[in-house]
Amino acid sequence: MIVEKFVEHPIDIVVAWVDGKDPVLQKKRLNFIKSNDFFFHPGSTQTRFHSLNEVKYCILSILKFAPFVRNIFIVTDQQVPKIDRSVKKYFPERINDISIVDHKEIFEGYEQHIPTFNSICISNMLWRIKGLSDQFVYFNDDIFLLRHISPTDWFVGDKPVLRGKWSFPPFERLLVDGLKEKGNWLFSSKINKERLASFQVNQWNAAKMLGFKWHYFRSGHTPLALSKQTLKNYFDSNPKILENNISFRFRNYFQFNTVALANHLEIQSGNKNMMKTQAIYLQPHDRGEDYVDHKFNLAEMNENFLFICVQSLDLANKQDQEKVVQKMRGLLKLDLK
Repeated sequence: MIVEKFVEHPIDIVVAWVDGKDPVLQKKRLNFIKSNDFFFHPGSTQTRFHSLNEVKYCILSILKFAPFVRNIFIVTDQQVPKIDRSVKKYFPERINDISIVDHKEIFEGYEQHIPTFNSICISNMLWRIKGLSDQFVYFNDDIFLLRHISPTDWFVGDKPVLRGKWSFPPFERLLVDGLKEKGNWLFSSKINKERLASFQVNQWNAAKMLGFKWHYFRSGHTPLALSKQTLKNYFDSNPKILENNISFRFRNYFQFNTVALANHLEIQSGNKNMMKTQAIYLQPHDRGEDYVDHKFNLAEMNENFLFICVQSLDLANKQDQEKVVQKMRGLLKLDLK
């Protein structure tokens, strides 16, 4: 198989991964969780850390459908995903293009903030991976490619494609969350002192910080193209903003989203490469029996969909978990075991 790795501007992939069943990691996490009747960390729920080895299908989908990718970096906390066997079987020529990057590398100089169990903090530091190309794409391990894509689906020239849409600020959500928090303090005997972190609010926090007032560019659950230099320039100039944002062990309502920060910096610099998400979002927990089939049928029939995100698969019943795995095997057309 010919691997089209050598494009004019090399593109790397970064995949954030964690195995929440690892007893060592569980012990680390418990050390930072306040366990009493009056407080819990909203960002410490188990499903945020569970893994059914979805990362294997994530990596294989990249190797199959984006052969131009130069390197794949899997970022984790002293863990190793079980992917070597499958990669060596189907893409043996690519095994050396996959590297495991420990949190200690990207948090060098900021070791006081690890261990961290916060995806926002981790994404803040991805640009610090040694050897990372200036153009890279950020994946979570539950995101997969559905079909062949080209470099221009992620970068046009030397600028990232921003995937999402313009939205009004979440003023209503902010108001409701503030009222709930006050109500908890006044009337509840079991007080959750932290607001539940919001993907929407965390993105708005980034836009607001950069001076956007009446709208913001909202991304979705899709592979996200980023410029290392854009992030490096901002954080090198604003080290206190970086350190404050990575100081939360668990995801926090008042943090800013890394991708939203990068997107709005790109917009301010004149980047007009904007596209729809082109992703299908699938969350198979407590759905009808045809839900998974419907989502994957939609993915196969509509070529406009390039990506799929399968979130919280661990919460789905065994039948739906197996169905998702079988569907991914079918899409990849590989006899995976």
